[in-house]
Amino acid sequence: MRAVSALCLSPIRGLSLALVALCLLTPLATPPAQAAPPSSFSAAKRLAESEVYVDQDRTFYCDCAFDFDTGPDLASCGYQIRKQPKRAARIEWEHVMPAYDFGRQRQCWQEGGRRHCRANDPVFRQAEADLVNLVPSVGEVNGDRSNMRYGMATSADAYQYGQCPAKVDFPERTFEPPAAVRGDIARTYWYMRDTYGIQIGRQQQQLFQAWAKADPVSAWERERNRRIARIQGSGNPYVESDTPGEKAQGNSQEKSGEKTEKSSSTEAPAWTKTRGNSSLEPERAAAAAFSCTPRKTCGKMRSCEEARYHLTQCGNTRLDGDGDGTPCEALCG
Repeated sequence: MRAVSALCLSPIRGLSLALVALCLLTPLATPPAQAAPPSSFSAAKRLAESEVYVDQDRTFYCDCAFDFDTGPDLASCGYQIRKQPKRAARIEWEHVMPAYDFGRQRQCWQEGGRRHCRANDPVFRQAEADLVNLVPSVGEVNGDRSNMRYGMATSADAYQYGQCPAKVDFPERTFEPPAAVRGDIARTYWYMRDTYGIQIGRQQQQLFQAWAKADPVSAWERERNRRIARIQGSGNPYVESDTPGEKAQGNSQEKSGEKTEKSSSTEAPAWTKTRGNSSLEPERAAAAAFSCTPRKTCGKMRSCEEARYHLTQCGNTRLDGDGDGTPCEALCG
């Protein structure tokens, strides 16, 4: 076949009629296509279904069994519909970092919102179609979460979807994901921040550090990342290296005028050295002693340790009014 293709590329004069016919019927060899990011959100959803999640059947937040054609099996995860049965009956692609978060920091969003960005900003289109940021979700959960920030849902009106451990807190505009995917969320946010220059607030960064530490990279997260890298040409480095993003956090602090101590690039992140160590015992003790419910003010805190727990683990940013990372200055200052 290669010989025929090479011969067909030579001048046609002198070739027999039979060989000319063979040339017309023989496809010329073409180089293999190179990996490239999907060109649109629609294309990304098709690729996510056919190449990334092709053999997966569990939703991201609720761990419900699902089929792309028939939707989620709500009984498989004890899901309780809040108020949208039609939307709960279908699978939707959730942006872990909402389009609002990576869009509103771009000029196109100020000029006309999401549609304007999609039509006029190639960087936004790439971010919207980035497979790293897409996960399958029960449609109702995707709709309820919308562009809410991640945190701990502590108000009395927070809703949990039956046995699905996700909670939505409409009064506080907060969505609490299950513990099993909190590290996945943190690493996705760091990837989006680094790739598209998205700013993440200090309190969210602290929360994500704690979540990544408590929920390290899983085998499926690594496999998913490999599949995405084959499609897009690269994956999420925070999944590949299982590091909690201290370097990027330091860069954001330096931009705000604070001096930070940079760790050596050859030294393992400090938190990885403490796995299985007694140095984790204070944190474990705090998790056992404190609770995110009810949501407390500084006046209700009994110690600095409790205040730090509520800031970093519960996402109670009201405790850090000046945004310096230290909660309840009277206790921890």
